[in-house]
Amino acid sequence: MPDTDAKPFDPAEHRFGPTHWFEDLQIGQKFYINSRTQTEAMFAAFQLASGDNHPIHYDREYCKARGHRDLLAHGLQVAIQGAAGGGIFPHFIGDSLIGFLEQSSRFLKPVYCGDTLYPMLVVSELKPSRTTGVAVLKLTIHNQKGELVSDGEHKYLIKKRPH
Repeated sequence: MPDTDAKPFDPAEHRFGPTHWFEDLQIGQKFYINSRTQTEAMFAAFQLASGDNHPIHYDREYCKARGHRDLLAHGLQVAIQGAAGGGIFPHFIGDSLIGFLEQSSRFLKPVYCGDTLYPMLVVSELKPSRTTGVAVLKLTIHNQKGELVSDGEHKYLIKKRPH
């Protein structure tokens, strides 16, 4: 039965929650990113998107001949697992996000087809300016064995709360 007293649907209200501003962030605050198993389909999609055709990423026999247990993920394929949009961070800050400024990555251990990766962003530094601030988030990516396979930083320009 329809609720005749209900307000009409407003697409602008269909969102994760209220916008959080630069001042709402705290050092140590964690933003989980969903775990993902690196499937053959992901390897193929990365190859298609990147144009990288080196056999170390797509030829099992080539990999085995060089001592690898399976297809070896490209470093950038690993790095994109830390994309903030795969988790709640961009939804949490909502309309205060101005832009993604910078990213760095280190690749510490091999990632193979079939490995499951667990990315995490943690606020490590907050650099305020007059009307905005830069949030520095430390990225860690662990595998299913608990090994740190990649780390790095992301920097985002975020608006301060309007007054």
